[in-house]
Amino acid sequence: MPLTETDAPPASATLNVRSLLVWGLLAGLVGGLLAFGFASAFGEPSVDAAIAIEEAGAGHSHGDDHATQGEHSHGEEPAEEEVVSRAFQSTGGLGIGAVAYGLGLGGLFSLAFAFSYGRVGSLSPRATSLAVAGLGYLAVVLVPFLTYPANPPAVGNPDTIGDRTGLYFGMIAISLALLVAAVATARALAPRLGGWWSTVVGGVGYAVVVTAIAKLLPSFQEVPDGFPGALLWEFRIASLGTSAVLWAGIGITFAALLHRGLTRTRVA
Repeated sequence: MPLTETDAPPASATLNVRSLLVWGLLAGLVGGLLAFGFASAFGEPSVDAAIAIEEAGAGHSHGDDHATQGEHSHGEEPAEEEVVSRAFQSTGGLGIGAVAYGLGLGGLFSLAFAFSYGRVGSLSPRATSLAVAGLGYLAVVLVPFLTYPANPPAVGNPDTIGDRTGLYFGMIAISLALLVAAVATARALAPRLGGWWSTVVGGVGYAVVVTAIAKLLPSFQEVPDGFPGALLWEFRIASLGTSAVLWAGIGITFAALLHRGLTRTRVA
């Protein structure tokens, strides 16, 4: 089913959903590779440092346990072998995960573009792509992250991981729903207030409601005493940066592929 450029500016070409999906997957591949490079350079050092702290703490605790056992101890149990080595996790595993996630996100991004094009004002196809990327990063990454930020190894209680994961994904769903409502509100108010003020009202309304909901949700303060604050900050900034590179890579690449495809269609 084709998507025509009604209500949107310039192009008279037809955007085919199949082409959009292919462009989305290609954009996801590029975004995933860029995110892998960023995470390798800026994220993995903080992960390694956190793992070292976790292992040092575990070793200290293990030593204390044996000291209390005294002569009843008959030697240490053999350490469990790693199913996947840390070396592979930080290279091949990270790369495969980033690319797979990028491909999935790229496919969803193309569908979000198809839904949004012509419905978020008189934006050009490329501007719509960048707008979807920016709003997607805001709603799917930044807002949930500010409510439930990512934790490096050695931070977080294993007993609460299920609750934290469920609440995090719940916050993503809430944020997306509120974003859609904000866009719909802005569109409804545009004839009376104009594009600028209707956008301000929708944006402020989204910020107020999502902040109020975030304050009502349970919070978790699970950073152990003595964990370096600078390392925690470095890890979380790298996490946000990796997601930003992924979303920006997808949005910009998709916009470029879209422009190229439309230009070739018009020439043909």
